Amino acid sequence: MADDTQRPIVIKRIKKTAAGHHGGAWKIAYADFVTAMMAFFLLMWLLGSTTKGELQGISDYFRTPLKVALSGGSGSGDSTSPISAGGRDLTRSDSLQMKRGTLPEQKKAISPKEAQEVIARQENAKMKALKMHLDAVIDASPLLRQYRQQLLIDITNEGLRVQIIDEQNRPMFDLGSAHLKPYAQDILLALSKTLNEVDNSLSLTGHTDAKPYAQGEKAYSNWELSADRANTSRRVLVAGGIAEGKIKRVVGMSSAVPFDPVDPFNPANRRISIIVLNRQTEESLNQTSGGILPATTDAAPAPAAAEVPNAPAR
Repeated sequence: MADDTQRPIVIKRIKKTAAGHHGGAWKIAYADFVTAMMAFFLLMWLLGSTTKGELQGISDYFRTPLKVALSGGSGSGDSTSPISAGGRDLTRSDSLQMKRGTLPEQKKAISPKEAQEVIARQENAKMKALKMHLDAVIDASPLLRQYRQQLLIDITNEGLRVQIIDEQNRPMFDLGSAHLKPYAQDILLALSKTLNEVDNSLSLTGHTDAKPYAQGEKAYSNWELSADRANTSRRVLVAGGIAEGKIKRVVGMSSAVPFDPVDPFNPANRRISIIVLNRQTEESLNQTSGGILPATTDAAPAPAAAEVPNAPAR
C-alpha cells in the first residue's frame, strides 16, 4: 500500500492581469464623446446658418405655441424657407425653367370676391383650430372641466364664440346684480390666459332672462344690467392678462336674443358671450367709425342728466 505522505505536492499558480476584462471600455467612452462632439458642432452650424428672423420664430413658438401655430409664416414651420447653408436651392427651379423657356404661364389674378373667399376659408380654419385648442384646455384643466356643461363653444359668422351660461343652482352673478360669483371669476381668469395668445380682438356681450324689473324699462332695467355684467366680465379678463386694446366691443343685449326662445325665463338665457372676432368682423367694426363727424364748437351742448325726463337713477 502506497504511503500518501510520499506523494509530490503540486502548486498551481494563476497569472492575473490587472483590469484585463476592461480592455474595450475606453472605446465605448470615446465613441460617446465623438458622438456628443458631432452633435454639438452640428448644433453650432445650424445656429450659425439660421437667420435672425427664424431664430425669433423658434423662440416665439416655444413661448406662445398657439399664437404662432394660428398665424403661421416663416419661422413657424414654413417649408418654403429652407436653412441657408450655401449652394443653389434645388427646390426652386423657376430661373432654370425661364432660361429654357419652359416656365408655365402664371395664373390670372384672382378677383376681389375670390380673394374674400380665400380669406374666409383661412379664417374658418383658424377658428376651428382655436376651438380644438380651447376644448383641449378645458378638458385638461380641473377647474374648467367641472364647469364644462356651462361652457359652450361654437363658430359663428363673427368668429369663435365662448358662452358662459347660468344653471338653475349655479348662477354667474348675484340676483339682479353685476357682482360675479367667485367661481365665475375663476372661469374668466382661466380663459383669459388662452384667449390672450391669439392676435384677434374680442367682443363681450351680456344677456339676461325675460324677468322684468318692477318699473320695467323706465328705470334701471335688464338693458343696463346686461351691459354692466358684460363690463364686469371685461374687467376680470383684463385683470387676467388680456391687453386692454384687445377688447373692441362690450354690449348689453338684455333678453332680446334668448338662448332658449321657447322658455324666455330659462336660467340658460342669462349668459356672457365672448367672441374671438374674425378678420372680416374686426374690419367691419373698425370701419363703423368712419362716418362719424367730429364735434364742432357750433354744436349745441348736450342736456344735463337732470334735464332729461325719467333719467334712471344710478
